[in-house]
Amino acid sequence: MKNILATQPRYNRPAIAFHWLIVLLVALGYLAIEIRGPKGTDSRLFWTNVHFCAGTLVLSLSILRVLWRFASRRPDPLPQPPVLAFLAKLSHLALYLFTLAQPLLGIAFVNMGGHPVTIAPLGISFTLFDANPALRGPLKEAHELIGNSFYFVIGLHALAALWHHFVKRDATLRRILP
Repeated sequence: MKNILATQPRYNRPAIAFHWLIVLLVALGYLAIEIRGPKGTDSRLFWTNVHFCAGTLVLSLSILRVLWRFASRRPDPLPQPPVLAFLAKLSHLALYLFTLAQPLLGIAFVNMGGHPVTIAPLGISFTLFDANPALRGPLKEAHELIGNSFYFVIGLHALAALWHHFVKRDATLRRILP
């Protein structure tokens, strides 16, 4: 059996799986909220439920991913100028915070309205926060602002990976590919 604590040229399989599953679920969450349809329609109900399910799974997998990150060793950083190393760390921190905070804001928004988050396909309904209608508006605004802002951060992350792959021709992207 491989020692997962040993230095390796690539991320290990669980880290790669967490990364790409979270990517797919974040994309699904964004898609669901963009195409959900008008209020009161079956389409809106369906896609809102998909959005809740994707967000809850993003939160769950992100918690596991953070725990895995501390329990296992990552590949050594590739050589790069200090400013790029700093920007990479900053963007990764922002992405981790986003995948943890954004679903929590969404859950809080729903719960503050006095409703549980319901994930119909799984038969799950839960409440993490007590109802507080006065906080619901600011939470919705924060959830939407962060969600819209992260189109930019996610785009920069993807562009940086492509720049490393096609311009610098280093192994940055290959280390996280399945």
